Amino acid sequence: SSLEELAQAVVPAGLPRLDAPEHTEPSSASGGLSQAAVTDVMRQLAAANAHHHVEMIGRGYHPTITPAVIVRDVLSNPAWTTSYTPYQAEISQGRLEAQLLFQTLVADLTGLPVACTSLLDEATAVAEACLLMARATRKAEGRPVLLDEGLHPQCLQVATARLDALSIPWVTTTPAAIASGKVSGLEAGALVLGAVLAATTSRGAVVDLAPAIAAVHERGGLAAVDADPLALTLLTEPGAQGADIAVGSAQRLGVPLFFGGPHPGFMAVTHGLQRQLPGRIVGVSVDADGAPAYRLALQTREQHIRREKATSNICTAQALLAVVAAFYAVHHGPQGLRAIAEHTHRQAARIAVGLLDAGIELEHTRFFDTLSVYLPGGAQEAVERAEAAGYNLRLLDADHVGLSTNETTTDED
Repeated sequence: SSLEELAQAVVPAGLPRLDAPEHTEPSSASGGLSQAAVTDVMRQLAAANAHHHVEMIGRGYHPTITPAVIVRDVLSNPAWTTSYTPYQAEISQGRLEAQLLFQTLVADLTGLPVACTSLLDEATAVAEACLLMARATRKAEGRPVLLDEGLHPQCLQVATARLDALSIPWVTTTPAAIASGKVSGLEAGALVLGAVLAATTSRGAVVDLAPAIAAVHERGGLAAVDADPLALTLLTEPGAQGADIAVGSAQRLGVPLFFGGPHPGFMAVTHGLQRQLPGRIVGVSVDADGAPAYRLALQTREQHIRREKATSNICTAQALLAVVAAFYAVHHGPQGLRAIAEHTHRQAARIAVGLLDAGIELEHTRFFDTLSVYLPGGAQEAVERAEAAGYNLRLLDADHVGLSTNETTTDED
């Protein structure tokens, strides 16, 4: 008849009973502060920071401007941030429509017809591309995967760890070596599972991958391209170069850095590989009344109950962040995305011109947003001096410093 009687019936006898404390206004003396007081303390702590550092490290992570409408209506909206897509996902039509929008965005940018609803991040997307090659290839045993040494270090580390765990051989090489047929440790004409190539390398070089992709196909393999979605608004898309798979990170499409993650990865494939895609595909159907309706067009049951048969056992979606990226693209539109990409490249080009005018060499001159600056023996000192001035740069090696521009890079920077 009361909560007290319920508690007595449920809680085992003999447990110590503590009287409820009297309610008092939170304070430092009582072990807590009010919300207003906490806000004030946090502001004081934030003010103790010496100065704001400008992030120009790159390596697949870039500051971005999240439109206020997305911050307010998506990232600050519990309807988006706390909801979970149930097994009967069709009751969540709004979420499915937003994820279909993400798929459409990825397909348009990569030039490939089928994309999944998102992946965990860029590094696991590269690893998933390698595993997709193994699943899609008959008589795959013994064939290696070729990994472009220009991929981001975290992508190489995750991919090689996954391949080693499954006893799939791999070789790191370059697109030029693949195109020439002179891959170290690989016999001429030997069959391969495929190759994962970097459209823009971790050190910033923009690479023509068409010859390497053709060479991979001649060796009986599938070609995957790891690409920057913002760069793809200006560069030739992977599909047009003959790629079978495209992967990457959609972080810079309006998704905050979040101190390193999480961020949405993506994958798109050519026709014939869609059933090998990890994760889910949202499609358009009709309901009982004949009206358009969204549904999960592909979601293998093994994902849930026969895990050894699943296309992937990792977290295969970053739904909320994929929605942010999709809405960011809608907010800006095609012309707006190109304008952001042009601004990003223009700022990198301005820095490059200034460096060359000062007699400082660059490792490469075909770039989108990332420069590798040649400073013989002085890279460490340059990074430290930049940090003291409020800029975080990337130490590539003893002789090279990397820096990346983004949509937040100003003329003053």
